[in-house]
Amino acid sequence: MPSQRQPQTVTQPTKELQVFPNPNPERDYEITFECPEFTCLCPLTGQPDFASFEIRYVPDQLCVESKSLKLYLWSFRNEGAFHEKVTNDIANHIIEAVDPRHLTIEGTFFVRGGITTLVTVRHDKAGRAASAPRPASAKRRAPVALPGRGRLVKAGR
Repeated sequence: MPSQRQPQTVTQPTKELQVFPNPNPERDYEITFECPEFTCLCPLTGQPDFASFEIRYVPDQLCVESKSLKLYLWSFRNEGAFHEKVTNDIANHIIEAVDPRHLTIEGTFFVRGGITTLVTVRHDKAGRAASAPRPASAKRRAPVALPGRGRLVKAGR
């Protein structure tokens, strides 16, 4: 799935993640992508599910190119997927593309039937100490819609 060929102007969803060489592979540093506009379809009802993803990773030799990540996440828009599966699929594709030293993905699926779902996937490269889960008090609260504003804010942060 990873590709290091010359970039092209892509404006359609794609399952291909573009990558580039890590400019500082000798150092551990974390890259965070906040993706507040994720959508997929409920596999049972066909109705849209809306989510916000926070993707944090420590790169090894390769990094994920951000526009390709946007187009990759966009590719789920018309697919039916359970929250748990789609979050793990995204993690698997990133691991396959860049083999990060550490990866944490948090998918917050907005309220449906009175329930907000938070799916967290963690991955540590073989031979590295596993990261501990964040304490419950440090976990993000579900984004809430502001009436009449058409935007989301993170409560309690």
